[in-house]
Formats: sequence, structure tokens, C-alpha cells
Amino acid sequence: MLEKVQEYIAEVNSFKGKTKDEIEAFRIKFLGSKGLLKDLFAAFKNVDPSQRKEFGKALNDLKKASEDAVKNSLETLESNQQEKRKYGDLTRPSEPIQLGSRHPISLVKNQIIDVFNRIGFTVSEGPEIEDDWHNFTALNLPEYHPARDMQDTFFIEKNPDTLLRTHTSSVQVRYMENHKPPIRTISPGRVFRNEDISARSHCIFHQVEGLYIDTDVSFADLKQTLLYFTQEMFGKSKIRLRPSYFPFTEPSAEVDIYWGLKTETDYRITKGTGWLEIMGCGMVDPNVLKNCNIDPTKYSGYAFGMGIERIAMLLYQIPDIRMFYENDVRFLEQFKAVL
Repeated sequence: MLEKVQEYIAEVNSFKGKTKDEIEAFRIKFLGSKGLLKDLFAAFKNVDPSQRKEFGKALNDLKKASEDAVKNSLETLESNQQEKRKYGDLTRPSEPIQLGSRHPISLVKNQIIDVFNRIGFTVSEGPEIEDDWHNFTALNLPEYHPARDMQDTFFIEKNPDTLLRTHTSSVQVRYMENHKPPIRTISPGRVFRNEDISARSHCIFHQVEGLYIDTDVSFADLKQTLLYFTQEMFGKSKIRLRPSYFPFTEPSAEVDIYWGLKTETDYRITKGTGWLEIMGCGMVDPNVLKNCNIDPTKYSGYAFGMGIERIAMLLYQIPDIRMFYENDVRFLEQFKAVL
């Protein structure tokens, strides 16, 4: 009889119920009103007196082991079901996650790219650490050219041939060196100039520059492209081009849009004129084409460039350029609703 109880204890200790039905059947078998334990306790009176102590202890061990087995199996089953519901139910509501927002510079850059993509401009990119040839010399700015002083440059390790690019025109040079006309590309990116930081200027800012080279490209083509851009970007259909100077374009011009004088803000940002400068442009200088192995007697082209921060400040009425770089969450959260 004692050996039988020991067998039951071994059976109970090895029990692993996988379903509620299995656990319930196990409980009825050992702990039910007609279960084995009840029969064994009833048979206790027939046990030899010399074995009753040992037999009684074995029965109590069997009862406790059976109760523990039922309890532990139910807890394990419940835990597994909760884990399965947590990861297996794809219809359950997700955890509330605070949504971030795009940076206004990224928003405006993507808008500009989208506008020019619609008229066939591709996107080209290049390194931010440049050499003198791509940043200056190839762009009709040979060594000691006075126009280099227009851009205060960050040189790397006092090496006059290695620098942080001062404009994304260097990307256009690289693109012309590796592609044959027709060329129609825009070059968005970050640029660096050794300037004092203020509400209107920064040593780090972003540009988008455009380049179109083909046969019979004229200044009229440039003006029409810029008019299309201002209409799509600002909803403004009135522009003017003022003569200007850039070493890599000839002739060159500054582009103004008529912003209007409807509000006090309009008076402030246009200084009471209604006109607002947004970019520079011009026809690509033949020397630049030569430097990039493009025949200037066969091909001509135009180029333009604008500051993304300046456009963003206009679109979102941001008064201080430093706000773009301070990572103030209160500022960035204002752009959550903007796609």
C-alpha cells in the first residue's frame, strides 16, 4: 500500500496540465469526492499499526502535492493565456505613443523638392567636407580671387585645400563632371560659413540650388521656372529680377517676389515695399562649363539658389533663425499637424 502511495506522489510531481480540462480531470482523480485520496484515507484504518505513521505522512504528502500541482498548473495556464493575448491579439488597441513632428527645415526642403520634381528636376547630393577645386576654383573663383571673401570659410586643420562647403554649388560641379547634358538637377544640403550668429544669420544653414544645362537654354527659361516655383511655393505670381553679381553666373540676378502689404507683418518683413528677396540666379558662366568638361559653344544653362531657413521663416512667420537649432520641444511641437 505504501509503495502505491509513493507511485501516486511521483505521478503528481510529474503532472503538467496544458488545458483546464486536463487540470480538472487530474483534480477529480486525486482530490474529488470519489478520488484516490478519499479511498486511501478510508483504507488507513486497515494499515498495520507499525506502518501507520509512515503511511499517514505519505498520504499527507500526496494530498499537499496534489493541491500544489492543481494550483501551479492553473497559474501557469493563466499566465500563458495572458501572454498570448498580449502579443497575439492584433485587434487589441495599441499603447498610446506620443507622435513626433518633422522639423520645419525638413518640411520646407521636401516642399521645394516636390515642386521641382514635378518639372523634371532630379535630386543630387555631395560631401559636406569639400576640396578647393569643387567649392571655389571650378566655379570661376581661382586662388586669390577677391570674390572668395564673400564667403567666410571654415578650413579643416589649417589646410587651405580642405574645407566645409560654403554652398551646394560644389554638388553641381561634381554632377556636371559625371553626367553629360541635358542636366536638370537640384542640390539640397547643409552648408557652413564663418559668420556671427544672430536672429538673421547662422554659421550653419541649408540651401537648395538648381541647375539646368542643355542646348538653347535662355534667361527666359530661367524666369519661367522661377515664376512657376513662386506660384507653387508661395501662391505669388508676381516676381522681379534685379541685376546682381555671382562669380559662377553671368548675367546674374536677385529674385524678388511681391509679398504684398495686407498686414502689419507684411510691412515689417518687406520694410514697407511689398517686395521680398528670396534667391539668387543667373546663366551659368562659360568658364564653369569649361572647367566641368562641357562645351560652352554647344551648351548653355541657368542656376539658382535659395536658403531653406529663409523660406521657412517666411512661410511659418518665424522671427529668429536660431529657433531652428535650439531643439526646443515647445517650438517643434507646433509642426505636428503639418505633413
